[in-house]
Amino acid sequence: MLRTVSARLSFTTVAQTKVAMAVAVAKNPGYTSFDEQLTVTSDGQPVPWRELVDGHGGRFQVLEFDYPSDVEVEYTASVRGRAVPETVDEMELIRYVRPSRYAESDRLLPTSYGQFGGMAGSPLVVAVRKWVHEQLSYVAGSSRGTDGAVETLLHRRGVCRDYAHLAIALLRAKDVPARLTAVYAPGLRPMDFHAVAEAYVDGAWHVIDPTGLASRYGMLRITAGRDSSDTAFLSTVGGSLVLRRLAVAADCDETLPDDDPEALAVVG
Repeated sequence: MLRTVSARLSFTTVAQTKVAMAVAVAKNPGYTSFDEQLTVTSDGQPVPWRELVDGHGGRFQVLEFDYPSDVEVEYTASVRGRAVPETVDEMELIRYVRPSRYAESDRLLPTSYGQFGGMAGSPLVVAVRKWVHEQLSYVAGSSRGTDGAVETLLHRRGVCRDYAHLAIALLRAKDVPARLTAVYAPGLRPMDFHAVAEAYVDGAWHVIDPTGLASRYGMLRITAGRDSSDTAFLSTVGGSLVLRRLAVAADCDETLPDDDPEALAVVG
């Protein structure tokens, strides 16, 4: 399987702005070929950047701007093969069962137990995915960047990150380690960076996509973490910026199988 992805961004910064950007595909030893290119320019001139490695193969590119800047970013990657499962870290299983900023599992504990009773393991994961899918309506622009799982449940609508946060919170409330993964998703409509949930059951991490908007079998991981605060594709560490344009593309050279929401799958 060959997957080709790209991301093109334009943004404007104020002076003394430090940017952390996550658009690169996470590297995995299972890929048989991996070719990528990242260019960053400002007023036509190359902008230097350095890369920091996060967990789960994620990579953040760090850029610093002393003066107000109009920035253009272009990233392309061609990846062949399938990812192999990562080594399970016991500390991560503890971290990903705790409440977090956008996945308030402590506040949703009564809801989770009320809806899913004594369910556990893979049947619980499948049931949570189905329930979130049925309870929410996908409405572009309907949520704020500060909304977490509780607000999503109250409003009953959101975008992919909101679906993922709610599923993660409900799973953690029942002591299932769960995390958010940002991915490129061939076949996604509307095309964008996509967010899904991953749950640790049956001795491995498995992805669920409560939106049902793309096949999990074509997804490529970018980053993974507690929630979207760990996986944002563009954020500032001092200073500020305004995003002017974002265009994402993801394609696959094979016809992706229909996604069975009751089957477990991995990102790769």
